[in-house]
Amino acid sequence: MLSSIRISSSEYEARTAQLLEHVLAKGLSGIALFDHYYILYLTGFAFIPTERPIAFVMNAQGEKAMFVPQLEREHAASETGSQRVDYYVEYPCDPHPLELLKETLESMGIRERIGADNDGYPRIMGYRGPSLSELTSAAIANVSGFVENMMMIKSRAEIALIRESVKWGNLAHRLLQRYTRVGVTETEVSLRASHEATLTMLDTLGPLYRSQSLCADGPGAGYRGQIGRGAAIPHALANNITFQMGDVLVTGAGAPMWGYNSELERTMIIGQPSDEQRSMFEHMKKAQEVAFGALRPGVRCSDVDRAVRRYYEENSMPPNLAVASSGGRGKVVDPNSRGLMGFWKHHTGHAIGLREHESPFLDIGDHTVIRPGMVLTVEPGLYAAEMGGFRHSDTVLVVEDGIEILTYYPRDLESLTIT
Repeated sequence: MLSSIRISSSEYEARTAQLLEHVLAKGLSGIALFDHYYILYLTGFAFIPTERPIAFVMNAQGEKAMFVPQLEREHAASETGSQRVDYYVEYPCDPHPLELLKETLESMGIRERIGADNDGYPRIMGYRGPSLSELTSAAIANVSGFVENMMMIKSRAEIALIRESVKWGNLAHRLLQRYTRVGVTETEVSLRASHEATLTMLDTLGPLYRSQSLCADGPGAGYRGQIGRGAAIPHALANNITFQMGDVLVTGAGAPMWGYNSELERTMIIGQPSDEQRSMFEHMKKAQEVAFGALRPGVRCSDVDRAVRRYYEENSMPPNLAVASSGGRGKVVDPNSRGLMGFWKHHTGHAIGLREHESPFLDIGDHTVIRPGMVLTVEPGLYAAEMGGFRHSDTVLVVEDGIEILTYYPRDLESLTIT
């Protein structure tokens, strides 16, 4: 039952206790954290970050407080169970909210060396205010790296929520594929699939469900503009594009589950694939399998990305397919001398959890050693401007002897061809 796998109050206490150990080890008088996801991770308080400063505060004795605008006072108290919720009237108001935060810090004995994720509230949505160091005359020690390291290794409850996310993201994607056809638009297909998946999930889970997401109320699936040539733009935006025969499609699906996310992406083709499309699809699929094979405990993230890049460098499109296009939708353009690297645009993957992108990253610049309990996406892609993009993304859990692929949607071309 979902109620048994939500993050418990004892787990939040264990997380703050671990952070307190770091505070003491670094000789800090306390911490002030402003990042929305850090606060959610440590307290369970999900909120919409705006220009109004919000902070989680803890001193070296382990005493905790929430600092919020008045409009979040009851919300913060009910979600965190905190015995101390300090609040200010409004932003920008007078005095400035950070002047009142200074009073909170001083009353808790947080002076001199202070741990923080940012030197003051970040400048979002027009916010302006003094830095924490200016305000307190204290030395600020950045603790973001430590919190990120905590978030890298998922607990049993976190993994259970991600598994639940996978289940409902899979349903949304299945509906997305079912409703996609020539002549309809990505908007209507995405809305229909997401709406039906969400209603089905709510019928199943009922009031137990909470998304705790800034972006979605339930399962969702869509294309985000990655249709036809637009599929060659990995981070395109939805544009109400009408599907046409021969389109290459790159999808995305997931479901926020008490804030936790999974990622499922697939490459689909409308109509019988051309030889060029088939070749690019199979290379993409093989590159992902190379990544699966390289990803295991004790290996560095950089080594996984390097293995994929090596595959791209050592392989290329067949000569009869590697020709410049005269403008059609199904030809490859200008493959370079380094094999498939001419179609490369991004690293192999990233961690996922409360954020859709977390560290570490499967990139040659990230030498983090992979450990059991990490949850990552594996999503190497190939992109040809005149044909489109080819990318599968699967969410994987690192276990003691390798990986468990949590997502289970079909990966083969036959299953992903829309006729």
